[in-house]
Amino acid sequence: MFIQTEATPNPATLKFLPGKVVMQQGTADFRDAASAAETSPLAGKLFAIAGVEGVFFGYDFVTITKSDALDWQHLKPAVLGTIMEHFMAGQPVMAAANSGGNAMDDGEFFDDEDETIVATIKELLETRVRPAVAQDGGDITFRGFKEGTVFLNMKGACAGCPSSTATLKHGIQNLLKHFIPEVREVEAV
Repeated sequence: MFIQTEATPNPATLKFLPGKVVMQQGTADFRDAASAAETSPLAGKLFAIAGVEGVFFGYDFVTITKSDALDWQHLKPAVLGTIMEHFMAGQPVMAAANSGGNAMDDGEFFDDEDETIVATIKELLETRVRPAVAQDGGDITFRGFKEGTVFLNMKGACAGCPSSTATLKHGIQNLLKHFIPEVREVEAV
């Protein structure tokens, strides 16, 4: 098994591509070992590696966020070994009860009269934003729309990335404002 790695715009985050489907549907974002242990056998193993502070699963990749105290040259071999061992053993990525969907998503909020606007926002996110963000090892999902403000949840490499504010304000906000005049700003939640 050969696992490729790719740098992300976030220097504390590295994208690992095992050459296999990681999450058939949705994504999963883990920010601590406690939430990972019950939900994902693989995430639990990755958090057991000293220095791992975040684990994100996309369709065909695993994104790891490390502590600032460690260098990738020391952490990367342990992460590669853990991912390889897990997939070679044929173990599931997620526990059976949590095998699909966005494991860490909460409900959405918006007014009923904004349903058409929200549908357009979601379509633009799905077709133009999420594929680009996935290339960088992250994900951005819709959380809500209220009084002209779009609220988005940033995951994986996007969470805590130094360039995430620029991506959010200059990239996504400009895109949404261009196509949807009702959008005034975009905020991360």
